[in-house]
Amino acid sequence: MSDKPICRICGGALREFLDLGPQPMGNAFVPPDKRDDEAFAFRFRLAVAMCEACTMVQLIDYVQHDQMFHSAYPYRSSGSSVMRAHFEDLAGRFLSEELTGSDPFIVELGSNDGIMLHTIAKAGVRHLGVEPCGDVAEVGRSNGIRVVNEFFDEDLAARILADDGKADVVFAANTFSHIDFLDSILRGIKNLLAPGGVFVFEDPYFGDIVQRASFDQIYDEHIFFFTARSVQDMAARYGLELVDVELLPVHGGELRCVLAHTGARPVSPAVTELLKQEEEQGLTDSATLTRFADGVRELGENLVARLRELRDQGKRVVGYGATAKSTTLLNYCGITPDLVSFICDSTAEKQGRLTPGTLIPIESPEAFADPYPDYALLLAWNHKDEILEKEAAFREAGGRWIHYVPDVRID
Repeated sequence: MSDKPICRICGGALREFLDLGPQPMGNAFVPPDKRDDEAFAFRFRLAVAMCEACTMVQLIDYVQHDQMFHSAYPYRSSGSSVMRAHFEDLAGRFLSEELTGSDPFIVELGSNDGIMLHTIAKAGVRHLGVEPCGDVAEVGRSNGIRVVNEFFDEDLAARILADDGKADVVFAANTFSHIDFLDSILRGIKNLLAPGGVFVFEDPYFGDIVQRASFDQIYDEHIFFFTARSVQDMAARYGLELVDVELLPVHGGELRCVLAHTGARPVSPAVTELLKQEEEQGLTDSATLTRFADGVRELGENLVARLRELRDQGKRVVGYGATAKSTTLLNYCGITPDLVSFICDSTAEKQGRLTPGTLIPIESPEAFADPYPDYALLLAWNHKDEILEKEAAFREAGGRWIHYVPDVRID
C-alpha cells in the first residue's frame, strides 16, 4: 500500500513544490518562563503541494485543529481599523442583499470577537456565531453576539437546523481554509443552507501569494490555498456551485467566494473572468510553481543578508507585528534576537511573550518609540498603510522601514 500523501478534497496525487522546513505553530507565543518547555518544542514540516487532479493547493502535513484553536487563541479581528471597516461594510451588504426576508438567519463560522455579527445583531437580525476558541467567543458574547463555543461540522449543522431552521447566509472569514475536515463542513453547509441561500467565505488567494512571493501566508492555520478553479471543483462535489468571486485587498490578498445550491443562482461573469486569469497566469503549471519556490529561497537569502549587514554596522533593528505569518518568515530565515532585538505588537495577549521558535521578545507599541530603532522590519505588511500612517513620526525621526513583500527593500 502506498504511503504517498493524497488530496484531502478528491483523493488525487499531490505534487510538492515548496518545503519551508520544520516550523512551530504560528500563534504559539511562548511565556518567558517556559522557553524550554517541551510544550513549545513542537515542530512540523511546513510543505505545500498541489493536487494533480483537482488542483487544490494544500499543506502536506498539518497540525490538529484543536491544537491551534483553543481557549488562549490570541488573534482578535477587531484589532485593526481596516478590518473593522471591512466587516462593517460586508455586514451592510448582507443586510441589504441577502438578509431581506421576513425572518432572516445568518451563521458565521469562526466568528472570533463578533466584529461582523455585531452589525447584524444591532439590526435585530437572527444570527449565530460558531467560535471554538473559548476566550475569544466570550468576547463576542460580551458584545451581544449569540455564540456557540464549538467547531462547526455536519453534526452541529444538524443541531442548528433543528433549533433555528435554514440559514440564508453562512459566512466564514479566514476560517474555511483552516480546517482539515472540509468534507463534514461542506455537507453541513449543504444541509443548513436555505434553497436560495449562499455560503460566502474569504481566505488567502493562491494567485496573490504566487504573484507577490508572499510565502509567509503559508503557516499551520492555512491548510488550503484557494483558486477559483479549485473551489469550483470542490463545490461541485458537494452539490454546490461557485456563483461569484471577488478579489479583496485585505490580509495581503484574499479571494471571496460565493457558493449556492447547484442551479439555484446564475453564475457571475466574474467567475469566468477569474478562471481565465488563472489560466493565463499558469497557476497550475509546474514551471510557475518552481519559479515561486526559487523566488522564496532568493527572498529569504536577501533578507537575512541585509539584516546581517545592518547588525555588523551596529544598527538597531526591531520588528513590527508579531503575526502568525511572521512565525513562518522568522523560522524559515533563522532570524533571531541578534538580528531583530524585539517585535512590537498591539495585541495585549502577545505582549511579554516570545516568538514561536525564534524566541524574539514581544513588546507593546509604546516600546517602539522608546527610543526609536534605526530600522523596523514590517512583519505585518498586510497592514502597511495603517501602520505607516500611525508611525509617521518614526520616519520623521530618521527611521527606515524594511520591506520584504514582494522583494527586499528599504525606505
